[in-house]
Amino acid sequence: MEKLTGAKTDQLKKMLDVRKEIVRESMNSNQKLSHRLELVAEVDGVDYINDSRSCDVDSTFYALEQMKSPVIWIVGGVDKGNDYLMLKDIVKEKVKAIVCLGTNNNKLFDAFRFEVPMMIIDAGSAKESVQMAKIAARAGDVVLLSPACPSYDMFEGYEDRGEQFKKAVREL
Repeated sequence: MEKLTGAKTDQLKKMLDVRKEIVRESMNSNQKLSHRLELVAEVDGVDYINDSRSCDVDSTFYALEQMKSPVIWIVGGVDKGNDYLMLKDIVKEKVKAIVCLGTNNNKLFDAFRFEVPMMIIDAGSAKESVQMAKIAARAGDVVLLSPACPSYDMFEGYEDRGEQFKKAVREL
């Protein structure tokens, strides 16, 4: 192994300092990813969050876990054999109403009908889901689009679903 001399030590120290600075800048960056826990707007004291990228139960669990306020949850899409049982406890704890956005929501209704205090309702579009969520929401609540399912039943992909959600929120 080569012993580091003064010049090589200085060079290595500079490289480490640059790397530390890059890491520090990236950690302090406020840049959020689109469609991943993205705050779209606050309307009448209600936060509208786009988490359209959550196309499976695990990522939706994480999203629900992050919520500190009562949630009106927009969920659904193409069920790919999802096991919603792992969400029951967190739904019972955090969710006050569910708006289902998908072509076949029977499994969601069956899984959560006794877990939420307000309602479970079907919506035929992103715009309709946002309008229904607005009716259920009160100041201090969160409307969370975190579908737990792929979106190709009604949308071109999660990006399209998220963009339509954002457009609908901005039209409120």
